[in-house]
Amino acid sequence: MTIIEPEKKKILIVEDDEALIPALHEVCDKANLAVFEAKNGVSGIVLALQEHPDLILLDILMPVMDGWEMLKQVRESGDWGKCVPVVILTNLSADEDAQIRHIADLGPSFFLTKADWKIESVIDKVVDILNTPKVQCP
Repeated sequence: MTIIEPEKKKILIVEDDEALIPALHEVCDKANLAVFEAKNGVSGIVLALQEHPDLILLDILMPVMDGWEMLKQVRESGDWGKCVPVVILTNLSADEDAQIRHIADLGPSFFLTKADWKIESVIDKVVDILNTPKVQCP
């Protein structure tokens, strides 16, 4: 008898920190997530629109295109983009006025400050979001 593994949830990690990417990838592998990686917002938007991941883990400060611009383009890309959960993982504080405006305008699912979260806890949050029943999205 062949046991077919259910399809893995897809996560897109958009991060330019060379040391953080493999660590995130390793923990995602352990959580049975299919991982796609991009190192800036331009390649991130291309992968996001091509693969339609189940969740995007997104840094803000990146070369070429920052995370807020990428998220804006994802949200404007159609029904999938309006609804895909996005977890911001950054060194910026959510208390800064500019970040608060972006959060209000673009609606990430969560805003996590890197210094406050261990990698395993970030992926636990990602898995929780992926396992939460989806609310009907417009």
